[in-house]
Amino acid sequence: MTNKMHNITVRATDQSALASLQVSNLPPLLSQLFASRGLKNADETIATLDKLLAPNTLKNNAEMAVHLADAIVQNKQLLVIGDYDADGATATAVAVKGLRQMGARVDFLVPNRFEYGYGLTPEIVQLAAQQKPDILITVDNGIASVDGVATANALGMQVLVTDHHLPGDTLPDAACIINPNQPECGFASKSLAGVGVMFYGLLALRAELRTRGFFADKVEPNLTELLDLVALGTVADLVKLDANNRILVEQGLRRMRAGVACHGVLALLKVAGRDPQKASAQDLGFYAGPRLNAAGRLVDMTLGIQCLLSDNAQDAWQIAQQLQALNIERRSIESDMQAEAFADLEAINVGDQFALCVYQPHWHQGVIGILASRLKAKFHRATIVFADAGVFAETGEGVLKGSGRSIANFHLRDALDLVSKRHPSLIQKFGGHAMAAGLTILQQDFAAFEAAFESVARELLNPADLDEIIETDGSLNDADMQLETAQMLQAQVWGQGFAPPLFCDEFKVQKQTILGEKHLKLTVLKNQMQFQAIFFGQATLVPEHIRAVYALQTNEFRGDTTLQLQFSYVESV
Repeated sequence: MTNKMHNITVRATDQSALASLQVSNLPPLLSQLFASRGLKNADETIATLDKLLAPNTLKNNAEMAVHLADAIVQNKQLLVIGDYDADGATATAVAVKGLRQMGARVDFLVPNRFEYGYGLTPEIVQLAAQQKPDILITVDNGIASVDGVATANALGMQVLVTDHHLPGDTLPDAACIINPNQPECGFASKSLAGVGVMFYGLLALRAELRTRGFFADKVEPNLTELLDLVALGTVADLVKLDANNRILVEQGLRRMRAGVACHGVLALLKVAGRDPQKASAQDLGFYAGPRLNAAGRLVDMTLGIQCLLSDNAQDAWQIAQQLQALNIERRSIESDMQAEAFADLEAINVGDQFALCVYQPHWHQGVIGILASRLKAKFHRATIVFADAGVFAETGEGVLKGSGRSIANFHLRDALDLVSKRHPSLIQKFGGHAMAAGLTILQQDFAAFEAAFESVARELLNPADLDEIIETDGSLNDADMQLETAQMLQAQVWGQGFAPPLFCDEFKVQKQTILGEKHLKLTVLKNQMQFQAIFFGQATLVPEHIRAVYALQTNEFRGDTTLQLQFSYVESV
């Protein structure tokens, strides 16, 4: 079905950085892993709050603080306009909690994905106006909302934009904008998530109120209490975990492990069967994040935000159970869609394609992005998945909404821009970035878009780009293949742009069993040392002698914690 090829490579290690790290007290393995991920010295491994970038280096942050401080002093009504993903939900919760701690009158409104789509649209502004707010504060959106901000201005509402997305050619006419990616912003972390931008806004606001003597007769809020939410949104949004983001995530994880995170985050972890005292970045990305996202994908993210804002454990737990049920439903929908997509792709030779477009009229709009990720991972092709999105009221023409995911060397938003320029009537609207994007087309134009997108992909990609490169950290020393190493690695912050360690070695398969027609459980030998391994998604047996790409993991079963190798790729040797 696919000619997808795999090239296993070993990450290059900066030898001078390795030498610098090795003279510290870091274990040798961690020194190697950090050096191959761009760290230069031990100082960069210290994730303390005093190492965070200064709030005043974020363009307009001091001005934003003045606007917010004035609004609080003047008792104005604030309304936070959120987004329906995990970053948007956590950013909304951070905004509401932080502003309330500083005495603001504030509420929130989050667009329903299916009714309003993304961002501060004129329609959302009209809906917001019914609550009679004085000021709208966008979180994780707004930088492209030129029409929405104009509508708000016309209705007498001031708009303050906090966002991290790339701006268009024209900035909205907002009273103030903080966004590390806006023109002429010198903030050193361009990878700050939407929730991180709002957190930085609060840091500046507290400093402004402090200079005004606002806290002379009241307790100054401790904004570190919001870092669990910042960590969750940062990891779930798949932004690059640069030095600043790793500090934010590490500090948030420490709060979870100490049991002092907010009730909503603790409930999301517990409902997923994860122990908050052992919380890792992977727990946020693979367990808490998807359960929070399920609300925005299937119903309304208001439910997820209510979980994060819950001020008692019982309410948070009840909402988390609803989110768990939604996530189970989401997985079922996704599984059916995936089976149909694979069946559709059986009819073509995917190996001859440079890109993939798939569509079924009954597919769920809220799940097409996940399906695009799954297909991209399986076939290593830029993939766009479409679903029906109603009709244009003016013409009655059917509309499709698409969600895309890309591969290295193929900037998805730029590719869509190229299609749009060459075929001006083909795409109704689009947006996104290099690795993910969304768009709207007419139902009748699906075949034409598919052909145009494939043409652009063939132009921008080389055949070699279609071979998947698996970056590893090479062979793992026998002495490091132990439970303590796995525990040490799991305690570190890994994620987007700071990849979790993957190793590559040869093994002899002693025993293998297929579990539930889905996964392969193995007992393997390496240099006469025996290990248990799991290969998720592998429903067929593997040869006796293999080369495997794997991660070290801990496996907890009936109170015992043991070492387990998690295979992600296997080939015969």
